[in-house]
Amino acid sequence: MPRSTSSHAGRFPDAHGYYGEFGGNHWPPLLGPALEELAGTYEELRSSPDFRRELDSVRTGLQGRPTPVHHLKNTSDQVGGAAIHVKREDLNHTGAHKINHCVGFALLAKKMGKRKVIAETGAGQHGVALAGAAALFGLECEVHIGAVDADKVNANVGLMRLLGARVVPVAAGQSTLKEASDSALDAYTEQHAHALYAIGSAIGPHPFPMIVRDFQSVVGQEARAQFLAITGGNLPDHVVACVAGGSNALGLYSGFLDDPEVVLHAVEPLGRSARPGQHAATLTFGRPGTLHGARSVVLQDDDGGPAAVRSIASGLAYPGVGPEMAMLGASGRLSVATVPDEEAVATFRRIARSEGIIPALESAHALAFAIRLAATRPPTEHILVNLSGRGDKDVGFVLANHDGDTSEYRP
Repeated sequence: MPRSTSSHAGRFPDAHGYYGEFGGNHWPPLLGPALEELAGTYEELRSSPDFRRELDSVRTGLQGRPTPVHHLKNTSDQVGGAAIHVKREDLNHTGAHKINHCVGFALLAKKMGKRKVIAETGAGQHGVALAGAAALFGLECEVHIGAVDADKVNANVGLMRLLGARVVPVAAGQSTLKEASDSALDAYTEQHAHALYAIGSAIGPHPFPMIVRDFQSVVGQEARAQFLAITGGNLPDHVVACVAGGSNALGLYSGFLDDPEVVLHAVEPLGRSARPGQHAATLTFGRPGTLHGARSVVLQDDDGGPAAVRSIASGLAYPGVGPEMAMLGASGRLSVATVPDEEAVATFRRIARSEGIIPALESAHALAFAIRLAATRPPTEHILVNLSGRGDKDVGFVLANHDGDTSEYRP
């Protein structure tokens, strides 16, 4: 898999897996040889035409790529400001952008002679995508999910099992994404001789953040070409994505990182409030620290450990970001914003009613900010949002817990 064609991707990470001050390899030394094997195999295969052809074939046949860029005309007209467009990653098979790197990891595992893939999941989209990719390539699949999330996205748990995955509920701590990641790491440490960790976002030690970014860069490469064609040669003025680890954001950003005139917006979950433990807005409130094998920015408690987090969107309830996201935030390349639960739910309903699209609650955060931004910008400007996943998984939860009409929410 070639890296993104941007000069940014050619510079980062460095030879030691660092993105400026962030990154590196801080996992147990026992895993050093396994990570070196992965890095070496990936370095060899990403420049292989045969590997690329096989990956492209799966992306076309299984995933349904390319996904389109679509103008949210009704919403844009309602707002009366900048035009809002979305990259329809929700139209991928299994319902989200996650399958972009899951098929890549499954193909890597086959080439490395591994018989199993292991992963964590929060909203369940990564778990479903990996289970589907594993089924295609004849691999065993083991997915770790927090017990709270497993109950919340029960439909996705059922899909994982239907696709042949072994699902491991994790009842520890807050029983959400951070704990699922801890559990998956432990499982990989025990099984690394015959298994590959197909990490769920652009997090973890080198080479995982680079591999996930590179596999996800197809989103930005497609979106850039599509947007230029739609607008007659103009780039979007603003590019917007929700952020936890950073896989969907880096995927879309990759097409525009070398264009300083394009503002990149990172939208974080404010949860119930800005109080500690009530949100998961890492770039906004975090500080440098180490989490899941990499130096990054982390929400920390008084003792320096990962803080408790909260978000209505399970895929965003994570107390850190990937090292490349941390670097982009520290350098000022990102404009960082937050969206509370209530505004995300209101947008979830609004997009369904106005556009006939049910977005994932994660994506609803990005859309909520885009609507807010559009109202402040002139009609001559264009906003491109990564609609990173569909919201089938969230419908039951929203109807059961947020049945009041919040469509008129105002921040």
